[in-house]
Amino acid sequence: MSERIIDHISLNVADFAAMTAFYEKALGPLGVKIMMRISKEVTGGFEIAGLGREKPFLWIAEVGKTEPHMHIAIRADSHAEVHAFYEAALAAGGRDNGAPGPRPHYHANYYGAFIIDPEGHNLEAVCHEADA
Repeated sequence: MSERIIDHISLNVADFAAMTAFYEKALGPLGVKIMMRISKEVTGGFEIAGLGREKPFLWIAEVGKTEPHMHIAIRADSHAEVHAFYEAALAAGGRDNGAPGPRPHYHANYYGAFIIDPEGHNLEAVCHEADA
């Protein structure tokens, strides 16, 4: 059985347009894109966007800011992807919360970068390979 047991997560946001644009740009280097949009007419008053690689796993919903802030880690396939995420997220308006690098206190091959998104959430890209 796979250790991936979480199917998807939702992040409620105050500024839907800004946050979907940020996440699409920040996660683009990891192969994550907006795969689905659900309109206000379907949901009963708010928009939703689903981001993913093969299927949506991160849903952004226009229903007000999530508090307390969340930490969301997205798996990268290489150290280069971690760096590309970090640069893209900074360019998209994120704030540095930990430059790309090893985090051996988590495990020997943990390599990650951390960004604070425009609404204060800690977004991470992580690779678990030695030097992929």
